Parts: sequence; structure tokens; C-alpha cells
Amino acid sequence: MKPGASVREPRVEGERSLLFGIGISAVGIGMYVPFSLVFFHHVTGLSFTLVGLVMTVTGVAGLAFMPLAGSAVDRFGAKKVNLALYGIRALGFALYPLAGSLPAFAAVALVTALADRSFAVVQQSLIGEVARGAARDRLQAAIRALQNAGMGAGALLVSAVLALWGTGAFTYTAWGNSLAFALAGLLVARVRPVRDAEAASARRASAGYRTVLRDRPFLGLTAANFLTALGYSALSVLFPLYLSTWLKAPDSLTGAAFTLNTALCAGIGVLVAGRVRRSGARRTRSAALGALLFAAAFVGQIVLGTVRPGQSATLVALLAVVVLYTLGELVHSPSGGALSVSAAPEAARGRYLATYQLSYSLAGALAPSLFTALLAVDGRLPWAVLTVAALGAALALVRLEPHLPADAVHAEPPAAAPRPPVPVAA
Repeated sequence: MKPGASVREPRVEGERSLLFGIGISAVGIGMYVPFSLVFFHHVTGLSFTLVGLVMTVTGVAGLAFMPLAGSAVDRFGAKKVNLALYGIRALGFALYPLAGSLPAFAAVALVTALADRSFAVVQQSLIGEVARGAARDRLQAAIRALQNAGMGAGALLVSAVLALWGTGAFTYTAWGNSLAFALAGLLVARVRPVRDAEAASARRASAGYRTVLRDRPFLGLTAANFLTALGYSALSVLFPLYLSTWLKAPDSLTGAAFTLNTALCAGIGVLVAGRVRRSGARRTRSAALGALLFAAAFVGQIVLGTVRPGQSATLVALLAVVVLYTLGELVHSPSGGALSVSAAPEAARGRYLATYQLSYSLAGALAPSLFTALLAVDGRLPWAVLTVAALGAALALVRLEPHLPADAVHAEPPAAAPRPPVPVAA
């Protein structure tokens, strides 16, 4: 079939419930993430200092738990672990208003953080468990759009609640968040994993993290994603600092940029991903294109920081750069996500994706210190580093293409291209 031809893609059994549940949980996340410190301060009554310390410690502990989550997926299946994490998050937010002492808050926050940090690994594994071929790309795009829309709606909802009832409403928001996670879990329970001979055989096989460490192409894919993931941190970490310290632009532009990015991700994310998917592009090539669009946006910031036009021109140029950046995100994310899911063999998918997700976590942890250090030297320097990183990621993706499984590179792989055998740990 020619690229771009109309194809009726198979639907995942329980897909609507899966997406609806993810959307509802995203609303819950949006109700507290933008206000995390304030949220937990008012819910528990503890000081901002104690809340911040507990959040930092439990967040780091959550990163350490990710490999165990990957092992749990491989042993019990992604759906079961996904439902368990929804249950833990629901219980945690139900208990937050009752955790008024430091030990109680720390205990609840730790358990909830373990579930939160591991959720991306398990959700990616669930996509691999319930979908095959191009359906994985489609689900990746739909989930990202729903998450952006849900988080935006959650932030607006909690803002309205606080405007009407004041900070005391944070307690009821916590319970509402608990209900959102519980309802999401009930809906996701309706999705049905794909049952085939390959999956059954893989489940019987036992593959550990030594298998992942021996898979050099997948480690290369993870390293390439780390370079791109630094760019994903730019909008939230670097952009506000760059505006205020280098461009001397009003802080309100940060809000406008976030709103534009969220609206585009929610509004046209599925359409852009569908266009890329129907073009027949290889996942490695489309992910590389997304990285190149990132690089173009970063170069735009360098040019803007050099020219420093008037306020009106700065506003137009910044919004244009944000549009280009968002387009890169919409092209890269579905293809990159589906590529990682499909490159991970069934026997160790959880462990593989736990390793892959660490690239996002490490980039997010490194970004604040890296960006601030570079920004102190020259406002354009962090954008130059991000440009080189994005170009390196694009080159690496293309170079890795021949070494990755055919059904990972192609949404619909050639029938004659067999998948390499999966090494099994002794």
C-alpha cells in the first residue's frame, strides 16, 4: 500500500474506556501539580519548608523504585500493575488531608510518589500490551492530547474552586483527586490485552536487566532520547528564566507560551500525529524530524536573544518559536514513544521501558542546574547546547535505524523482515 493511503486502523478493545480514564486522571493531576507546594501545605498544615523537603526526598526515592516497577510489569503484566498504581494514588490523596504530622505526611507522600514516578513506565508498557503496529502510535498521540487537555482543565477547575471557597477547598480538592484516580482505574480495567502466541511465549521467558544492558541499540535509543528530553524541559525550566533575565520581557509571556503549547497539544496533537503516521514515515525518521524542529526552535531563540527587537516584535517572535517547538513535540512524542515500546521485547518490556523512562527523569533532574549555570554565562548558551543535543539526537536516531527491530522502526513492518531473537538472561 502506498504511503498516505487511507487505512482503517484496528481499535483496541476497551480503547474508549482507557482514554477516558487517562483523561480523568489527567484532570486530577492538573488539580495539584501547578500548586504542589501550596496544595500540600494547606492540605496537611505543615510548613512550606517541610513540604518541599519531603517532596524532594520522596521524588528521588520514586526514581529508585522505577526499575522495580519494570520488573513487576514483566512478572504480573502491565494492566494489573497499572490498576494497582491507580489504587495507590487514589488511597494516597484520600489520606493526605488526614496526614497532619510530618511522619504521616512523609509516609503517605512516599507511597504516592512511588506510584507517580512509576506510572509512566507502566502506562507505556500497557500500550505495548494492548496494541500492535500503528495502533501504538495512535494511542501515544491520543494519550498526550488528553493529558494536556485534562491537566489544563484540572488547573482551571482548581483555580475556580479556590476563587469561590478559598484555600480551605484544597482539602476537598484532594478528595476529588482521589475520586478521579479511582474512577480512572475502574475505566482502565475494561481494556483488554492482546493475546497472541508471541506474548504468551514471552511471558513464560524470564529476562532481567542484564538483557537490557546487553542490548546496545536500545541503550543508544535511550541515550538519544535523553538528548531530546533536555529539550522537553526547556519550556518549563529555561524559558521563564530566559524571558526575565536575558530578554527583559514581561513574565506574562510565560503564561501565554504555556497556554499556547497546551492548547496546540490538546487541539491538533492527534491530527499532526495522524498525518505523520499516514505518510508512512519510519518511526526513527519522524522522531528525528521532531528533534530537528526542536533544534530550529532553539536556533530561533538564539537569534531572538541576539537581535533583541522591541516588545511587540519579541512577543510575535516568541509565540512563533513556541509554535515551532510544539510542532516538534507533536511529531516526536508519538513516534518516539511507539518506537521505544516496540523496540522492547515482550519478555522484558517493563524493564526496557523503565530504563528508557530514566532518560526523561535524568534530563528533568539535570535541567535546572545545567540551564541556570549556562544562563549565567550567556543567555544564548543554553539554547546553543540544546541545539547541539537535538541535532545529535536526530543523527543518532537515523544511525540506529538499521540496528533496531523492523517492527519497531515501521508501524507496519515489511513481512519479510524478521525480528531478531531475544536474548534471555541466565
